[in-house]
Amino acid sequence: MKSVGNWQLMLHGVVFLTYDQQGGPRGVGKAESVNYVMTMEQHRIGRGTLLLRQMFSAESLTAPHPGFPELFQTGETYHGEPLVDHQHPHNVFAELAALYTLPINGKVSWLLYGGPSAEPALGPVTYIHRASASEDPAAPLSHHLQDSTHTSFGVVTTGFIVDRFKLEASAFNGHEPGEERWTIQPAALDSWSVRGSVAPTRNWTAQYSSGHLVKPEADEPGNQGRQTASVAYNRPVHDGAWASTFAWGRVQKEFETFPLNGYLLESTVSFLQRNYAYTRMELVDKDELFPNATQRASYRIGAYTFGGVRDLLHNHEWQLGLGADVTFYSKPSVLNPVYGTDPVSFHVFLRVRPGLGG
Repeated sequence: MKSVGNWQLMLHGVVFLTYDQQGGPRGVGKAESVNYVMTMEQHRIGRGTLLLRQMFSAESLTAPHPGFPELFQTGETYHGEPLVDHQHPHNVFAELAALYTLPINGKVSWLLYGGPSAEPALGPVTYIHRASASEDPAAPLSHHLQDSTHTSFGVVTTGFIVDRFKLEASAFNGHEPGEERWTIQPAALDSWSVRGSVAPTRNWTAQYSSGHLVKPEADEPGNQGRQTASVAYNRPVHDGAWASTFAWGRVQKEFETFPLNGYLLESTVSFLQRNYAYTRMELVDKDELFPNATQRASYRIGAYTFGGVRDLLHNHEWQLGLGADVTFYSKPSVLNPVYGTDPVSFHVFLRVRPGLGG
């Protein structure tokens, strides 16, 4: 962060260089890179504050086709076919947005947010920006039930901050990004969401949100209703910090009689300045593992990840870490012929990001 005249500037980003080995008969091993860079510019305008946000990713170039291998992951398409056991790369223009906040009195402020690539008021803080997920290179299996709208091509949000509470409502383009990851794909603001958030203390935050998405999936008919709730806890500890998130998401697809639920608990602790330990535990309902089946079924999948990182370089300019993790799974036995009895997946990676004083 630095000041230039009346502007406050911030740069944030991360690059993971990873060998990804997914287990079982459907698993593959590939080299890949998860990456993004985010810039922000803040400036006073009258009594209010303008914040400009941009986020870019090169994952369309650094993800092996058809995407990052990830056992039991589903969502979006590749060459017109549903992605299964892969996580899609993020878009080059992951965010191009502006936020204006205007204080009304000592405890009440009005906000207006939006842009051609932005995030509606739906879901928890996306996993990319959660401190509790900062060392994990993989997307949660529950991503498409909780925070997949973090890149929507067309968003307008307004709301109020009242003391420790925030109330927001959004109109947005509910279609998930297409396969052309380097383009912005505008469409009508046909979907809506509302979210209430509270920060009762310095270390705790919570939110509940609900939304209606018009035909979000390119390969599926119908609309979706989504609900999410989350609680996050962040606190400093001696020579480090501890961040945890619990999140729940539920999706009701218009053409299905059963809802899909996703439960996530993740935590990252840094200690002795250079060391990080993290975990992510999920229970997720998946109905897209066999997209060509004549009858759609839902399977409850468990994924349990344990990992750690050690910074090889840790100074004001850079943090370069060497890390690894391993993931175990639970699943219905009917999936054993396809996924194996006890698949195990792992990552080995280098992680680089700007230092806190860079």
